[in-house]
Amino acid sequence: MPLLAIEQRDRAIRETAPHTHTTGQLIASLAGLLSVSTDGGSWVVPATHAIWIPPRVAHAMMSHGAFAGAMVYIAERECGILHQMPCTFRVSSLLREAVSRAASWGQPPRNEMESRVAAVILDEIATSPAEPIGLTHPNDPRLRRITDAILAQLDDNRSLEDWAAWSGMAPRTLARRLVAETGFSFSEWRQRARTLRAIQLLVEGMSVTTTAIELGYENISAFIAMFRRIMGVTPGQYVRAQTLISKEAISRSS
Repeated sequence: MPLLAIEQRDRAIRETAPHTHTTGQLIASLAGLLSVSTDGGSWVVPATHAIWIPPRVAHAMMSHGAFAGAMVYIAERECGILHQMPCTFRVSSLLREAVSRAASWGQPPRNEMESRVAAVILDEIATSPAEPIGLTHPNDPRLRRITDAILAQLDDNRSLEDWAAWSGMAPRTLARRLVAETGFSFSEWRQRARTLRAIQLLVEGMSVTTTAIELGYENISAFIAMFRRIMGVTPGQYVRAQTLISKEAISRSS
């Protein structure tokens, strides 16, 4: 089975320009945070998670500080049973160990035993439920102009009506089309965009208060409540958990 796994460690921030592969690519994070973007969306990949990128999907990547993880490249003909769109999911202990074993070969599977390990990796990718640590970008040019402007200035608190006037759209049209193309209302989309950026800033060492101000929140409690509603934990709890997970992952691999 054509599959190649490679372990990767970077001590410094690493940024990769948009590129494509003829293979599918699994990027698993064991320690650190990775940001991945395509023309259709953006994701953060925290420790214990992975992102699946189907073949021929252009993507760019950036690590936020030290990163340890693995890349798995899977031949296009084997990707039919896998997710057809980029998605993130939690890495199971079985997937983590199977990828580690495959990376130790330094080449694709050579025998029946190694092929069984590769089959486990494919099964785990195919059956892992996607987790919503991402943001869908709209295709409509007018909507994309708005969302790109919001992403460029996340502390801009203009209302839906303000953005509609700025783009020459009727407010109802903007609201309806954004939900149709992204699955989120205007306020939900902006909150998720701010949450993804908050994760990046917090992991890079910015305080909760400064992060909130950076993202346009005058009320810190409102920022914490928004973050907890989307991520299930407060910003402080999230950072502490990610720090502990990364330390444990590094300890296991050393």
